[in-house]
Amino acid sequence: MGGEAALEEALSATVRRTGASAGGVYLLPAAEPMLSLAAVCGMPAIAVAPWWRVAVSAAGPLSEAVREDRLVWVGRQEDLARLYPNAAAGLPYRFAMAFAPLHGVRQWGALALLWTASHPPSLTRRERGHILSSARRITRVLDESPVPWTVPQQPRAVSLRRPVLDAAQTGLAADDLLQRLPVGTVSLDLEGRITYLNPAAARLLGRTPERLLGTLPWQAVPWLDNPVHEDHYRAAVFTREPVAYTALRPPDVWLDFQLYPSDSGISALVHPHHERHPESPPPRVTAPSGTASENAATGRIHQLTHLAAALSQTVTMADVVHVVADQIVPAFGAQGLIVSAVDAGRLKITGHRGYDPRTIARLDGLPLDTELTPAGQVLQSGVPAFFAEPGEMTHAYPNAPALSGKQAWAFLPLLVSDRRVGCCVLSYDDPHPFSASDRAVLVSLGGLIAQAMDRARLYDAKHDLAHGLQQTLLPVTLPDIPRLAVAARYLPATHGLDIGGDFYDLIRLGDTSVAAVIGDVQGHSITAAALMGQVRTAVHATAGAQPGEVLARTNRVLLDLATDLFVSCLYVHIDLAERRLHVASAGHPPPLLRTPSPSPHTRVLEVDPGPLLGIDTGVEAVYPVTTAPLPAGALLALYTDGLVESPDTDITQSIAAVAHHLTTGGNRSLDDLADSLLDHALPQHTHTDDIALLLLHLR
Repeated sequence: MGGEAALEEALSATVRRTGASAGGVYLLPAAEPMLSLAAVCGMPAIAVAPWWRVAVSAAGPLSEAVREDRLVWVGRQEDLARLYPNAAAGLPYRFAMAFAPLHGVRQWGALALLWTASHPPSLTRRERGHILSSARRITRVLDESPVPWTVPQQPRAVSLRRPVLDAAQTGLAADDLLQRLPVGTVSLDLEGRITYLNPAAARLLGRTPERLLGTLPWQAVPWLDNPVHEDHYRAAVFTREPVAYTALRPPDVWLDFQLYPSDSGISALVHPHHERHPESPPPRVTAPSGTASENAATGRIHQLTHLAAALSQTVTMADVVHVVADQIVPAFGAQGLIVSAVDAGRLKITGHRGYDPRTIARLDGLPLDTELTPAGQVLQSGVPAFFAEPGEMTHAYPNAPALSGKQAWAFLPLLVSDRRVGCCVLSYDDPHPFSASDRAVLVSLGGLIAQAMDRARLYDAKHDLAHGLQQTLLPVTLPDIPRLAVAARYLPATHGLDIGGDFYDLIRLGDTSVAAVIGDVQGHSITAAALMGQVRTAVHATAGAQPGEVLARTNRVLLDLATDLFVSCLYVHIDLAERRLHVASAGHPPPLLRTPSPSPHTRVLEVDPGPLLGIDTGVEAVYPVTTAPLPAGALLALYTDGLVESPDTDITQSIAAVAHHLTTGGNRSLDDLADSLLDHALPQHTHTDDIALLLLHLR
């Protein structure tokens, strides 16, 4: 308890010192990539319930602060929407935020701080220093705790400890004042509970003070039992700005509510809406009682919006499973997950969490008409099934509970336009009642998961086809050439189908000669990859001729194919006996040649380029040949423009940087040098193009 008390005191002191309206400490369990809110100060825990657990991989400022181990500041709601649209979808409030990593003996998590919208959009140097020093203080508390830290089931609510003056007499006078006012006055704590109300407020709300004190208004007053009212309260708590709205007290009384928040709670004024005239439009009101939304908590609505935004970013089936497991499962308090996809009349498990592998092996591949679990029936009927405890499951499926040992289940059919995509199962280690709002949100979520899975399956199918084609067209192995060490790398672009037209090859021409080829077909598509295979075949067919003639013949082949794509290519004839290079280029970046020790140096081989392959100029294309010596111990680097081309960098400077990297990497093995070149290029470039690399070292 000593460690917990110290953490609470440090968090409360941080909120006071930084002038924040609220703060929280997120802890990162060592065995789980999920940030869990351990303590919150200046705000009720229930107000931030949708964000109790956040995946480290999520696209948001909190996760980014932990991943990149740096302070992240978001000064305005507009900045949040621009930088982190997924997070903004679930946080439709105006405030400023800072997230500081808690990194001590290990990565503990992060400190989260909130300010009202009145805070300037930028941090001052002093404020930044306060935030970072406070984060270091909390980190020391975590490091020096006498007992291991565990994440609580629910975050601890920490009171904001401020000096309080003894004002008993003043309090009595204030109470008398409020009792006499004809306007209703209500005081709410940060949890939303009523701590004080005068007789006018009780009369307007239609309840006695005794029935209202200590309760939540939207629970104690039937006509306030609507998510819109709770959302107004939540907006006041988050933004610390006044909120005003009008609501209908059945059958025909309009009341104005004005909420004035502070660090200690909310003061509310309630009075009749006298300004409304018969000919004027009705004031803004909440949804009528009895609608489907009245039982759904507002936090769930924001949560659903946030999860929908997260699912919209998924691309592959693995992405969908990760989002469901890392964000949806903890958001609904579940401990287990199974995601199944329909495959040839069976339910093929594509992802799971919280289950023994033997159980998964037993459930994987069940037929759609299985009676072992409700999954098949749910998918066939399209109607979800909820089982709050094992007895409910045993009644219809007697063998199902014993399979997993779980105590409650939600089976969600995944349907897209009446097409069966699969089934999602959330399970619980203990009995778990499903409220009407839980069921409504989960059913909606099932539709979103189905849409994401359908897109992902289509993408995965295209990706597998493209990847298989790419691997077939690239050389499986390169020939073993005496006296010549070789290393090759191919890295597809990080978008689209992960397929492109970059290629490389090494062709044995005889005992003392070899041809090295590298090229780049325009575009990132299956068409580009197929053309790449045709270019490789054409080069192989003519290899051994003069380099310029090889490119000229390959160009004629492409012209006969009448393709709309162009190809850059570099052909190098290496004479190992004479130690000379003969190079011809079709608009390709020049090769780099590193001379050996004692004074290694890398230079760009100046090659007179010919036209790109596939361009019909109306005349026979000519490809000049450049000859250069190849000293013993020299290294030749051939590459495509993906290694050196960047929108914000001059390509000449990028090539010079690669040359410098080759020079300084002389003591590395050829494979290590190839990997280091990719590592050198990727942080500097957006990696929107394929990269092919071929290194040749003359022993």
